[in-house]
Amino acid sequence: MTGIDDLALARALHVLGAVVWIGGVAMATFVILPAVRQGTLGQDRLAIFSAIEHRFVWIARAMVVLVGVSGFYMTERYDLWWRFSDPGQWWMHAMIGIWGVFVALLFFGEPFVLSRYFPGWAARYPDRAFAVLHWVHVALATLALITVFAATAGVHGPLLR
Repeated sequence: MTGIDDLALARALHVLGAVVWIGGVAMATFVILPAVRQGTLGQDRLAIFSAIEHRFVWIARAMVVLVGVSGFYMTERYDLWWRFSDPGQWWMHAMIGIWGVFVALLFFGEPFVLSRYFPGWAARYPDRAFAVLHWVHVALATLALITVFAATAGVHGPLLR
């Protein structure tokens, strides 16, 4: 019996983390938030959003950490640092950029801004608050999905030849 291939494990964990994290963001953005905004899930939009968000935020945080650790590990073990100086490998910067945005939002924005100020804003101006929340999610989900597409294509060679 042979040992575990650490790089195969790192790749699998990286992809698993990205699928759960970005898939969850896509689900929240394109399915749940529109239903919350329309009142389809009930009239207390803030309570519904909070219940869903409080459950998913811990999953998203764990997956973002998993993606960051596994990504750093692979970059180090494969010695891929050179990719950051090659303009053709721009998707590496995109991966780190979107990861950094989500780290900031999940570990700082959500607990110190969203949780503190969104409930009051949603109580005073619910339509505006949920519209802004939704469109921020649309922008972030779109950037994340473009990054997943570009990184998947880029790791297997240039998409355009």
